[in-house]
Amino acid sequence: MPTIQFRLNGAATAVDAGPDQTLLDVLRSRLGATGAHFGCGANECGSCYVMVGDRAMASCDMPLWSVADKDVVTVEGLGTAEQPHPLQRAFISEQAMQCGYCVSGILVSAAALLKRNPAPTEAEVREALDRNLCRCGSHNRVVRAVLRAATEMAES
Repeated sequence: MPTIQFRLNGAATAVDAGPDQTLLDVLRSRLGATGAHFGCGANECGSCYVMVGDRAMASCDMPLWSVADKDVVTVEGLGTAEQPHPLQRAFISEQAMQCGYCVSGILVSAAALLKRNPAPTEAEVREALDRNLCRCGSHNRVVRAVLRAATEMAES
């Protein structure tokens, strides 16, 4: 098995993996990064999103070898309980989650958006989160939370 090296949440990581192992499987079962969830397995729902570079990408159908020498950020890499990311604080303030299954993917998608565009419009937020499915119906609160975080980040 080849060894795949990449940076996970800023830390150098090396994993021996077969050619068909997905990033999601390795994150959850071998690296303890369980924030990304398995939803559809077909890059359709967004619950498994991680940030690769500055883009939110589905990890459920992404072969591990495709992230060799790249930066991968999961929801665990956004902030900590002691120092949450502005998005995490805003999601709590706006009550922008219910069951929580999709939230890690939404947070990662929003973080990727704010990394590329620190002052998005409401329409840009909605477009960036369009691929993230949420059955709980909290989309309006999610959009408010992302805009709130963008404002907070701009002020700091």
